Amino acid sequence: MRIATWNVNSITARLPRLLAWLESSGTDVLCLQEAKVAEEQFPFAELRELGYEAAVHATGRWNGVAVLSRVGIEDVVKGLPGDPGYEGAQEPRAISATCGPVRVWSVYVPNGREVEHPHYAYKLQWFEALRAAVAGDAAGSRPFAVMGDYNVAPTDDDVYDRAAFEGATHVTPAERAALAALRETGLTDVVPRPLKYEHPFTYWDYRQLCFPKNRGMRIDLVYGNAPFAKAVADAYVDREERKGKGASDHAPVVVDLDV
Repeated sequence: MRIATWNVNSITARLPRLLAWLESSGTDVLCLQEAKVAEEQFPFAELRELGYEAAVHATGRWNGVAVLSRVGIEDVVKGLPGDPGYEGAQEPRAISATCGPVRVWSVYVPNGREVEHPHYAYKLQWFEALRAAVAGDAAGSRPFAVMGDYNVAPTDDDVYDRAAFEGATHVTPAERAALAALRETGLTDVVPRPLKYEHPFTYWDYRQLCFPKNRGMRIDLVYGNAPFAKAVADAYVDREERKGKGASDHAPVVVDLDV
């Protein structure tokens, strides 16, 4: 079973590449982030032609998450129980579903913007709500994973230059502590390092030639429980999908499971 996560940075802009990638990659389950469409505008028909069902939590031009599956979708939960909300609204940042033998969450963790910004406090509160929401499944006997754009680089090795991020979000002790607390529910990072590249980044800014210069970050993660991690046969970052015109600024992260 091949399962993946990908922040597509607008499914409308990325649809031709997404459809081509699904066909070529042989992915069974894909967790998507930053759909940036209302649910009624989601390309259900195009995906159905390729054999994929879709569970979607999206409300408009910002955020939006989805799970695509060609092995079935059941027990869908839209939104994060205990979501703290931001400025009085709950944003579409989490969706969970059971796909064949595996249960997954597709998550788009708040960016945080700046350390002194209210969005940063919201980010840490959101992490705590996520930890509480997944704890039961994380400790369970069914293969389970929380996949998506975490907007946190777990270690200094996961950014191209730690000094370039001094005083910025994505690398602060509090954010990394939130990741550690999530792992303590029974989850582990199932994508090994190094992979094919010394620094298997998953995100490169569009500006300042960051991708050609490999000035990236590893912020798209797959955290699986013990049964999920035991089933992992291979894992990689599809760096090739970041190349070329019309690419997302994130690359897909792919995990093969022997289940």
